[in-house]
Amino acid sequence: MSKLKHSTPPQVDPIDALLTAHGLRKTATGRLVLGWFLAHPETSYTHAQLLSALTDDVSMDLDRVTLYRLIDRLTQVGLVLCRVDVKRVRRFQAMPASVHAIPHFECQSCHRDSPLAGALKANANDLERAAQNALEALKSLGYQGLSMDFAVRGVCADCANTAAE
Repeated sequence: MSKLKHSTPPQVDPIDALLTAHGLRKTATGRLVLGWFLAHPETSYTHAQLLSALTDDVSMDLDRVTLYRLIDRLTQVGLVLCRVDVKRVRRFQAMPASVHAIPHFECQSCHRDSPLAGALKANANDLERAAQNALEALKSLGYQGLSMDFAVRGVCADCANTAAE
């Protein structure tokens, strides 16, 4: 009687799986950019900042137009969140699958963009539920492909303390 060989299924790269699940091609650039966003989930980047970070980090020629189009596709399928700050600059950040609103604070003095989930602690769950309720209400009216941006703008504590001194 012959012995049956048990082979383990090949491991699927999580980035490839995300790209495939969202109908995107598994290109080297796609893997690089999505991988970068997933490795830096708390940081938002402008297009120029992301291009600079990626070209400094890897030895791959990355065209700014290609990057822009890829970010746009990642945003359209919900893997990346795009926010527009008070200066009308687009900022991009990884969008966790379970998140429908990423609260953030933008300082009107230094323009630093900071996530608020840690600062809000337990109230972040209330915000998530409120965002989910709003999105479900819009879906029931026929809206599709929804995400929510929750921005608080003002002067951060560092800038306020500097101004007071």
